[in-house]
Amino acid sequence: MSHARAQGACLFGATAELVTVEASFEPADLKRCELTLSGLPDPVLRESKNRLACALAGVGLALPVGRLHVNLLPAALPKRGELLDLPLALCCAAAAGYLDPRALEGLLWMGELGIDGNLHDVPGGLAVAEAGRRAGFPRLVAPPKTAAEAAHLPRSVVFAARHLGEALRIATDPKSVPIGKPRSQMKHPDQQNLARVRGQALGRHALAVAAAGEHGLLFHGPPGTGKSLLARALPDLLPVPTLEERIEITQVQSAAGAWPGELVRSRPFRSPHHTTSYAGLVGGGNPPRPGEITLAHRGVLFLDELPEFRRETLEALRQPLETGRIVVSRAGERADLPAAFQLVAAMNPCPCGYRGSGSGRCRCSRSQIERYWNRLSGPLLDRIDLHVELPSPDLADLAAGRDPDADSDAPSNPGLAAAKHLSKQVRDAHARAAERQRGRPNRSLDADELDQFCPMRGEARRILKRAAIDYGLSARAIQSLRRVARTLADLAGREQVQATDLAEALALRGGSPLQTAG
Repeated sequence: MSHARAQGACLFGATAELVTVEASFEPADLKRCELTLSGLPDPVLRESKNRLACALAGVGLALPVGRLHVNLLPAALPKRGELLDLPLALCCAAAAGYLDPRALEGLLWMGELGIDGNLHDVPGGLAVAEAGRRAGFPRLVAPPKTAAEAAHLPRSVVFAARHLGEALRIATDPKSVPIGKPRSQMKHPDQQNLARVRGQALGRHALAVAAAGEHGLLFHGPPGTGKSLLARALPDLLPVPTLEERIEITQVQSAAGAWPGELVRSRPFRSPHHTTSYAGLVGGGNPPRPGEITLAHRGVLFLDELPEFRRETLEALRQPLETGRIVVSRAGERADLPAAFQLVAAMNPCPCGYRGSGSGRCRCSRSQIERYWNRLSGPLLDRIDLHVELPSPDLADLAAGRDPDADSDAPSNPGLAAAKHLSKQVRDAHARAAERQRGRPNRSLDADELDQFCPMRGEARRILKRAAIDYGLSARAIQSLRRVARTLADLAGREQVQATDLAEALALRGGSPLQTAG
């Protein structure tokens, strides 16, 4: 019997796990080659046997008569998907004697095979390349688009193959040339969304605080106050993603089957409808797939009409808001998915929506308002640092336009000029925090780091103590106030946090939501 091994991979959620394909061929007095596949293959893999035989025959490597045993390791790991077609075919060819098994060593193979031998692109190029690099397999062979994606990973060596014959040449020719490293320019936010916001100075300031410290933000106010427009403007203020973050974002999108064709150039903004299911928001299914919170990784997750989401769905956000990851477990399946998103939410102040609008249309009783707010649990609200009530905008702001008699040197778009100024202020604050905390945002500071970077003394300590008593703040909410105060000091360019920063942080938290509704 002859034996061969090849290295492949399978996707699990937003990451990949390496799979070893091993094959042995046993000549036998049979009418044809009998191929058996073991190691918990899924239906896609079980159906690949005839397809692989046709592809091999198409390049002159018809499987000889006998028994071909193929096994997938580790045996206890369920294997799924078309990523294993290429290593399966090459391993079978080597076991049948057409290829020296040593030619497959040190390479990681992935790709879907057609019956004509053509290789088709598959999702997960970056995820597989990252898994291979960690396991000591930096050299990857994949179809062209998949290879182009994987080549973005630093220190990876990637070969592209359009056909099974090309993959065989790469395996046997030590002079095969890998593809070059692609270049992708970063996209700087243009502040157009922020420039379209009329008035709402408080809302714009809250966005700046949220962006500078990566804090969660909840807007509440009557319809038409600009809650959604402000939320969509948050990416305009966020820092440009680093190369590592761009790789992470692209890896998630590719594993979900939505590779953008290059490294992403900006942070994601996800805005699922409130009818989205638990699995759609958090992730799930069989096999577990990424949900909206994973697709928003390193970006913004906007939940409009927050109380209309199902309670159990919202409660599932508590873990990822704390840890930046979500563990989805199903029968026999477990996926650890990245979910370091920034939450922005919006809601009306009451069931009818018109409380505080000045229109006199609201007839909601206090008990109705309390029931409406009580759809959101205290532990969830505790994890949102900023609770900002937006007033109805003034007509003068909505109808503002350029004065024809104004100085000709005045900026043609004052909204855009103000947005760019605010963006620079946020960038400077973010840079101060990154230098002080070695790249960690203010929202991630733990208790010891808060004592170091945001000590509470004198008047600030008295304000914090009084707020904790008056509002019944939890320990988490108290630490949240300190983090926001640290961000406010960064925006003002101050090294030390002052009592005024803590007082403003308390105002931006808005007290108790039920007190707001009183």
